[in-house]
Amino acid sequence: MSWATLSLFIPTFFFVSITPGMCMTLALTLGMSIGVKRALWMMLGELAGVGLVATLSSIGVAALLLNYPNIFTALKYIGGAYLFYIGVQMWRSRGKMALKHSGENQQASRIALISQGFITAIANPKGWAFFIALLPPFIEPTRSLTSQLVSLIAIILVLEFTCLLIYASGGRTLRSMLMKSDNVQIMNRIAGTLMVGVGMWLVAT
Repeated sequence: MSWATLSLFIPTFFFVSITPGMCMTLALTLGMSIGVKRALWMMLGELAGVGLVATLSSIGVAALLLNYPNIFTALKYIGGAYLFYIGVQMWRSRGKMALKHSGENQQASRIALISQGFITAIANPKGWAFFIALLPPFIEPTRSLTSQLVSLIAIILVLEFTCLLIYASGGRTLRSMLMKSDNVQIMNRIAGTLMVGVGMWLVAT
């Protein structure tokens, strides 16, 4: 891959990643509710989902899947309903992700966090559309397709992880500000509202 290609590819995909979306909003919310360290499990699932979407998009499977919207519909409604439920629980200061007045929260399982990130990533049609539209122009036909895809997807995952950390850290900062005033209920309601919003966003797209 040439330096000219990289100089265009990196800023393009960084802009796509840093733009507020479902996954970034989820990272912000979890940064507020469970902290950056625990949110890393969600990021793991999200990165696995993004890697899968990018790989399938690049080999043309995405075109087939997009012709069968029932697959996406099922994933969107299941994932959206789950996120909506968690958001309502957080808004009511209940559940494993809601902060208690002691400043501590129950531990959501790693599997649940990974699943949240993975489903949110793969059930987002806009993510598929971005990869289908943006990846092909950066692939050079005179070079090895496999090596290019591995390099491009690796760069995408690094950029995505960086942006997720930025959003989760922002959520943690907001949490610290609110906790100083002991506004636990307010923080739970903010995080819960964002989570409900992500769930509704996932279903609506």
